Amino acid sequence: MLRVNIPKVDKQMMIHNVQAYFELERSETIGELAAEQFIDFMMNELGPYMYNQALTDARAMLHEKINQLDDELYILEKPVQQRRR
Repeated sequence: MLRVNIPKVDKQMMIHNVQAYFELERSETIGELAAEQFIDFMMNELGPYMYNQALTDARAMLHEKINQLDDELYILEKPVQQRRR
């Protein structure tokens, strides 16, 4: 799996959010290291699924856009008269 480089400021915010979650939802206090390890674990476990879903969503959007462009090209076609024999 590709390694995701998260900016330090963003990672610190994520760590803080995980710590707050554990405190509010589970009444547990965890340190920064535990929160960071939890984030890394979740990214490794969930990351491939989320990445694949993002690719599926992007692929569907591209197909939709290509179909729209194809329709627009048909609109641009000029009528052709049949020659009499």
